[in-house]
Amino acid sequence: MSFWWEPMLRSDVILSPDDLAGAGLTNRYEEQLDAEEWLTNNFSELVDLGVTSVTLFEDETKVYGPMSLSEA
Repeated sequence: MSFWWEPMLRSDVILSPDDLAGAGLTNRYEEQLDAEEWLTNNFSELVDLGVTSVTLFEDETKVYGPMSLSEA
């Protein structure tokens, strides 16, 4: 079992697989709390990269999302 984030990017942003890995968006986490803590710690960097929302998955099952990263 692993948790991971699927990003949604702004329409004008293209990130390579290496860019996604460098940003931590290919990381897998054993616990949901670890995945959520990672997102909390990297929120600003993801927004700067052009990530507009994220969806959390456990293996191939959607846990929740998409969750907007824009300020409300």
